[in-house]
Amino acid sequence: MIVFAPRENAPGESRAPLTPTTVQRLVGMGLEVQVETGLGESCDHPDSEYESAGGKVISDRDAALAEADFVFRVAKPDIAEITKLKSGSLHASFLDPFNDPDILQAMAGAGVTAVSLEMIPRSTLAQKMDALSSQANIAGYTSVIYAAERLNKILPMMMTPAGTVSPAKFFIIGIGVAGLQAIATAKRLGARVTAFDVRPEALEQAESLGAKALRIDLGGDTGGTDQGYARELTPEQLEKQRQAQGKVCIDSDVVITTAKVFGRKSPVLVKQDVVDQMKPGSLIIDLAAESGGNVEGTVLDEEVVARGGARIVGLGNFEGRASTHASQVFSANLGNFLEHFWDKEEGVFRLDLEDEILKGCVLSHGGEIVHERFKDA
Repeated sequence: MIVFAPRENAPGESRAPLTPTTVQRLVGMGLEVQVETGLGESCDHPDSEYESAGGKVISDRDAALAEADFVFRVAKPDIAEITKLKSGSLHASFLDPFNDPDILQAMAGAGVTAVSLEMIPRSTLAQKMDALSSQANIAGYTSVIYAAERLNKILPMMMTPAGTVSPAKFFIIGIGVAGLQAIATAKRLGARVTAFDVRPEALEQAESLGAKALRIDLGGDTGGTDQGYARELTPEQLEKQRQAQGKVCIDSDVVITTAKVFGRKSPVLVKQDVVDQMKPGSLIIDLAAESGGNVEGTVLDEEVVARGGARIVGLGNFEGRASTHASQVFSANLGNFLEHFWDKEEGVFRLDLEDEILKGCVLSHGGEIVHERFKDA
């Protein structure tokens, strides 16, 4: 059976779905692995490394798409390319199914088994293939490094003969995978960190990393969902949260927002009046920019200067700023996914749609949309 990894079409995408290490692993399982010429160019993996790992470097993209049994990508494909896939093949990537239902119709129409990596359940068994978490981890790190480079201040406290330099103040809103990594990275660099999340258990995790937890009594059930996500708040709870957060934002040098509601537009947590009161030169990095943004005034892939001199950073794909390691863990996630369902004795992929993991992430199969959340869409 053939696995093919095409180069990414999305502008600015620097990650690769497969690295030479994973290629070698898949070849060892008895699979033929093909990669498009230049696949790893932007993440420091030349074609020669893929060949040394046992992969085949292919220049005819359309022919490879038509022949492959498995197609692995990072981002969703162009609709036009879906028609080129072999009927019965399996395609795995981030598919953005809530915002792009046409993808599902096209996959079903082409007879492709579509696996949406965003939909892999957050369970202990599926943790090794959870690409959403692995990429969020990288994004949390790179957001702090970006802030350290852009901020006109140093991060740690320094005591010098010329006086004491106070540490930079970071405020992390949303303590999921990205938020926890942002906290850990900022603390390592010497910043003073405050963090907030609606989930009490997340606040405890932030404190274990040395952050000060901002505790706001929002009332009602604010614990996490069974998938580990934050629950959607009521308008009254959101307003109460905004007011308490606003005071911390105004006093901060860097605010990093990571709050997303799975399958919905991100909640606006920082309003324009708060942004305008922040100090000149301060930064707001909105890691939810690609899903609408947590900050009023965020513009995707742009940096906006607010009235008071604060800068709102809405750049997408913070993961790609460390493309070598982002590709490494993403590729490992895909390798783990394929290996988990691979029957070594028979040399086949066991597609059991009643399996907990596959039931959660397979959206189309056998010419139909099979996922419960999208059947009626």
